[in-house]
Amino acid sequence: MQHDPLFQPFKLGTLTLPNRIVMPPMTRSRASQPGDEANDLMAEYYAQRADAGLIVSEGTYIAPLGKGYAWTPGICTAAQVEGWRKVTNAVHAKGGRIFAQLWHVGRLSHTSLLGGEQPVSSSALQAKGVNVFIASGEAGVPGFVQASEPRALSIAEIRDIVAQYRAAARNAIDAGFDGVELHAANGYLVNQFIDSNANNRTDAYGGSLDNRLRFLDEVARALIEGTGDAQRVGIRLAPLTTLNGCADADPETTYLAAAKRLGEIGVAYIHIAEADWDDAPHMPLEFKHKLRGAYSGALIYAGRYTGERARAAIDAGWADLIAFGRPFVANPDLVQRLRTAAPLAEHRRETLFGGGAQGLTDYPLLDGSAAA
Repeated sequence: MQHDPLFQPFKLGTLTLPNRIVMPPMTRSRASQPGDEANDLMAEYYAQRADAGLIVSEGTYIAPLGKGYAWTPGICTAAQVEGWRKVTNAVHAKGGRIFAQLWHVGRLSHTSLLGGEQPVSSSALQAKGVNVFIASGEAGVPGFVQASEPRALSIAEIRDIVAQYRAAARNAIDAGFDGVELHAANGYLVNQFIDSNANNRTDAYGGSLDNRLRFLDEVARALIEGTGDAQRVGIRLAPLTTLNGCADADPETTYLAAAKRLGEIGVAYIHIAEADWDDAPHMPLEFKHKLRGAYSGALIYAGRYTGERARAAIDAGWADLIAFGRPFVANPDLVQRLRTAAPLAEHRRETLFGGGAQGLTDYPLLDGSAAA
């Protein structure tokens, strides 16, 4: 396996990744309360998986109004920055590399998570049928509830949020992250500006494709300013997932234009989230080749990849790195398992969100021993 494409090094900005395996962002809802701070348990969880070529943290909200799920971490207070520093120190001590995923959920929130305030979005369009996780649902127990109806952001508020992204990027670097990833996928705030069915604005941020890409453009540039280096910035996009109520009338045109724009801005990578459920829309191979032609930076793909599919994608040239989501939950030694084609453990669904070490740091290594 000397020439295994998954285990060839890759240059990402100033980082040299030892392999092409990425641990993507996965919400686990274990932040310390009150304060939504990353903690020692989270540091252990990420450090267990530090042999990934790159780790991207779970989504971390950039401002209180950007929070959308119970017990998720933030990166907008001094205590939150200090909490994340525990994580980055632990990952770096194990020789790993980690980016912070910066998150504003927009309309995918609930008033109970926002101190009674109404969620915000590109437009006053509710994500009907979409649920969010809150600490006290029916009968006072944690559970999922319908996302609240949002209000449309004013131009001045949009500018404030761009500034919040810039500040969050600075905080991430201060916390020791190697870079940041903008969550512009899966129906969250940036996606709510990009996709035509979630944006009915008639000002400079709506209508034409160029206008709908304006917020993405401004936030990407703010993250470069915040980190001080375009090669410390990645962007996550989900062209075809229609997740959380977002869809576009012409996604291929829209996302090829987005990729081209991000290439002009000079970000280090685009992280493509493919749909990963059974009856999900297929992402055509032709579209993947067009994305490669539109964008010259690194391309990461995520979406039910096996080791075999990952190797084929890298060999074909349309992907540089492959992200393995759910397999990393139950396999802290996933990199070694992929190297040796060992069987993968299955995660326990009931422990994905909330709780403590169970279902987070207690998954054993292949030989049955505890993860270091």
